[in-house]
Amino acid sequence: GARTRLSTFLAGTFLMVLCVVFGPVVSDIPMAALVAVMVMVSVATFDWHSVAPRTLKRMPAGEITVMVLTVVCVVATHNLAIGVVVGSVAAVLIFAKRVAHAADVTSVIDPDGTSVLYRVTGELFFASANELVTRFDYADDPAEVVIDLSATHVWDASSVAALDTIEAKYAQRGKNVRITGLNERSARIHGTLSGELTGSH
Repeated sequence: GARTRLSTFLAGTFLMVLCVVFGPVVSDIPMAALVAVMVMVSVATFDWHSVAPRTLKRMPAGEITVMVLTVVCVVATHNLAIGVVVGSVAAVLIFAKRVAHAADVTSVIDPDGTSVLYRVTGELFFASANELVTRFDYADDPAEVVIDLSATHVWDASSVAALDTIEAKYAQRGKNVRITGLNERSARIHGTLSGELTGSH
């Protein structure tokens, strides 16, 4: 009936001692007895509220997908490890897809029409990089383009490659791009990788 974190730690420690120290003794226990114990542990530890219809109606579709996919993989393969790996990969992909649209771009054209300021908000990483490239008006923008990244963070090489692609597209039209507002870490990543990833986009 214990519910604290200490109880979880002690249960894991006890199980490890059983396997490492008393392995030969445990191997003599009939499998049927161990199965019965595991079934009771599963019933006691399972959060039945999480699969109630009322709860499922409020849960995001992505989380339900991960849960169902994990269960199906475990049942189909009879291997818990495979189910956990598949579920983890699915959760990462769903999360990436969800936050890929978090990056937003707004533009303000200078009153004299000689420059345009783009403000980027949100996180820039591999999932949002490709969409970022499509958010600029390369053909109709003025000759001077300023991209303000003070409200965002550059996380990986894909983001730097996207910024390089944006600069290249403007350069093809004879327009100058100036990137401002990079925080220290983002500036370090951009300074290290910019110009080295031309072939990646």
